[in-house]
Amino acid sequence: MYQICEDIPQVLDSDVPGLAERPINIFLPRLFQFFQSPHASLRKLSLGSVNQYIMLMPSALYTSLDKYLHGLFGLANDPAAEVRKLVCAAFVQLIEVRPSVLEPHMKNVIEYMLQVNKDTDDEVALEACEFWSAYCDAQLPPEILREHLPRLIPILLSNMVYADDDESLIEAEEDESLPDRDQDLKPRFHTSRSHGSDDAEDDDDDSFNIWNLRKCSAAALDVLSNVFGDEILPTLMPIIQAKLAASGDEAWKDREAAVLALGAVGEGCINGLYPHLSEIVAFLIPLLDDKFPLIRSISCWTLSRFSKFIVQDSGHQQGYKQFDATLMGLLRRILDTNKRVQEAACSAFATLEEEAAEELAPRLEVILQHLMCAFGKYQRRNLRIVYDAIGTLADAVGGELNQPVYLEILMPPLVAKWHQVPNSDKDLFPLLECFTSIAQALGTGFSQFAPPVFQRCINIIQSQQLAKVDPVSAGVQYDKEFIVCALDLLSGLTEGLGSGIESLVSQSNLRDLLLQCCMDDASDVRQSAFALLGDLARVCPVHLHPHLSEFLDIAAKQLSTPKIKETISVANNACWAIGELAIKVRQEISPIVMSVISCLVPFLQHVEGLNKSLVENSAITLGRLAWVCPDLVSPHMEHFMQSWCIALSMIRDDIEKEDAFRGLCAMVRANPSGALSSLVFMCKAIASWHEIRSEELHNEVCQVLHGYKQMLRNGAWDQCMSALEPPVKDKLSNFVLHKGLGSCGEVSVSVSDMGTIKIQSVSYTSLKDLLPSPISSPTTCDHCCWSEEIPIKNPLVKHAALAYLQPMSSPTAAVEKGSFGGLKGSCCHESGCVFWLYDVVRRNVKAAPVWEEQKTRL
Repeated sequence: MYQICEDIPQVLDSDVPGLAERPINIFLPRLFQFFQSPHASLRKLSLGSVNQYIMLMPSALYTSLDKYLHGLFGLANDPAAEVRKLVCAAFVQLIEVRPSVLEPHMKNVIEYMLQVNKDTDDEVALEACEFWSAYCDAQLPPEILREHLPRLIPILLSNMVYADDDESLIEAEEDESLPDRDQDLKPRFHTSRSHGSDDAEDDDDDSFNIWNLRKCSAAALDVLSNVFGDEILPTLMPIIQAKLAASGDEAWKDREAAVLALGAVGEGCINGLYPHLSEIVAFLIPLLDDKFPLIRSISCWTLSRFSKFIVQDSGHQQGYKQFDATLMGLLRRILDTNKRVQEAACSAFATLEEEAAEELAPRLEVILQHLMCAFGKYQRRNLRIVYDAIGTLADAVGGELNQPVYLEILMPPLVAKWHQVPNSDKDLFPLLECFTSIAQALGTGFSQFAPPVFQRCINIIQSQQLAKVDPVSAGVQYDKEFIVCALDLLSGLTEGLGSGIESLVSQSNLRDLLLQCCMDDASDVRQSAFALLGDLARVCPVHLHPHLSEFLDIAAKQLSTPKIKETISVANNACWAIGELAIKVRQEISPIVMSVISCLVPFLQHVEGLNKSLVENSAITLGRLAWVCPDLVSPHMEHFMQSWCIALSMIRDDIEKEDAFRGLCAMVRANPSGALSSLVFMCKAIASWHEIRSEELHNEVCQVLHGYKQMLRNGAWDQCMSALEPPVKDKLSNFVLHKGLGSCGEVSVSVSDMGTIKIQSVSYTSLKDLLPSPISSPTTCDHCCWSEEIPIKNPLVKHAALAYLQPMSSPTAAVEKGSFGGLKGSCCHESGCVFWLYDVVRRNVKAAPVWEEQKTRL
């Protein structure tokens, strides 16, 4: 029964032919009875069986929760440790999936967990310790737990001390001279390249990361510090200070636990710790040279937790001295003879590199000397971490690395290793990743190393594609990660060399290999392939041209897959690649424009569950398509303008955002009425700019806003502006001024200028919704006269035209009908707008049937 509940619990909660009720309804009461069995094995198996259903929560268990809880409380002090462990596990699962069930009993549950968190059986204590993180994650009222913190925190710190039988104590004594065992080498998985992605999770795992009570307690303290912040310091700091003050070799574990605790609360309690940060760092730096290797290693980690603030304070003399002392201390530990310390120091230094960036430039030579010395002495496992540290350094300092004195230290050992590692060895993965970062950092400075690196990547992709169908002929077993790494390194080369890679591409079959990779059945291969496609589109699109239609079709299909959330990174890169191709091939993108737009609009309208990068790239690519094909995109802009502008307002200033706004301006020029219902959102998107560096684009945006300002008379523009927050209005003042455009150069736009902007189609359904007043024959305006009925046959087009031409009875009515009701009236008093609209509608009567067909696709 227990095995069935563990392996296929849903089977017992399903209808069975011949049975009047589901099996679980029969078995569950019997399992509850076994909770009181005198036999520990029966208590354990029955409780374990019921626990399997907590996550599923079938109706049979849900209606019996009171009985289940009563049984759990009855087993809470069971003499069998395995039963107590299951009781703790049940409470942890319940608080994760049904916290409301425990809320009436929460104080009693917390009291129990405090008790068993000190259980003599480490597995019971570990299961109980999981409860604190689960409680915080469940977002239950912190007040209930707050009163127990003075008792909980000392328990956690006590459990953070190394147990005498902890395996890490033995492994930590390993000297660098001992060769790594196969079991020391954890599997290495390469993460596919993703354009603009900021959603990747850090992999801070290590080969020693066996979950135990010490680590669980530290994790719980970390979570508590993020929930309660500085509130825990009055209880925590006296204990830490007492442990740090303990002297003698026998007390080293207490000192180590205190340093671990400091690191655990380093982020959550930073406000309270910050005034004392220089003292804390000054205390930690000497511990980097402690006689006990585990104190040296934990001091590296704890310093890395404060690295952001150490770098921030390096602007003044005393702060820089401390930053430099931290940097040099970590470099010393990188050359430690203990493997565990080497690992911790390299990881900590990589974190410091990310925070310090260009601040490392003055110390580049000594940093490279230490890293390359470690490169020559490390065993295989830690060598992978050195690769990461070198790659992170290249990412951090960028072009500063491109100096002969640095390259002479860095490149010869790496090139030698490059030649030593065969194409079938997985140790090639971190080396390829390292070269990718270096190529991007050096830019054209990598040219001297590029040809053999490029050709080896081509060879790896070719051999792996052959191995996929014929491993015997290929001479290697197929492993997609080799293709992914090679594609990513080619992306790095392309980004670094720019147009300098064109000669290498032209003499290779990369285009054909890339096309195959874009169609690969492995999503991570396609992900990296589309990243490379976009990079190549930027610098040498001419070499993609022979297969352009195929690349575009395949990329477009990645956006319409029914399981988009399972391949979201592929869609992200394909979307970005389409945008990059669009601005290079211009009108040649037109065959896929509408199919791509029909995929991108839902991404923008339903962002839940999508990562930030896909939403941003969708907005940028939509803008780029609008820029190069405004005639195709602008007729449909009313359907996506609001959600698109919301997405644009969240994008940071860069060249890609500029492209998107060029598309916005192009669409408004083609169809100004399409943005009317979303004018407030468009204004917010424009105000999201800190600075538009392109003077041309700045002037275009000025034209658009000033044109709308002149169109919207009789208070309609002011009413639109009243819907904006003061900061937004302040930013818009950079674009729209009361007297001319000022900062927009010599550009000046009037109503007649706006009249030259042509609409390609009108979104008639939305206009009908916006202007629902009864339609009658247009009456005479002050500045215009209609002597005959408008010659429009299509009723929707005619409805839209008449709605716009309907005069208003009074300014009050305009206010009551809203901004765009006011627009209708004000336009009737501006002959330019009237004749402009009439001319637009008349020109587009023939387009209406096409729109009726296309709008169903959107």
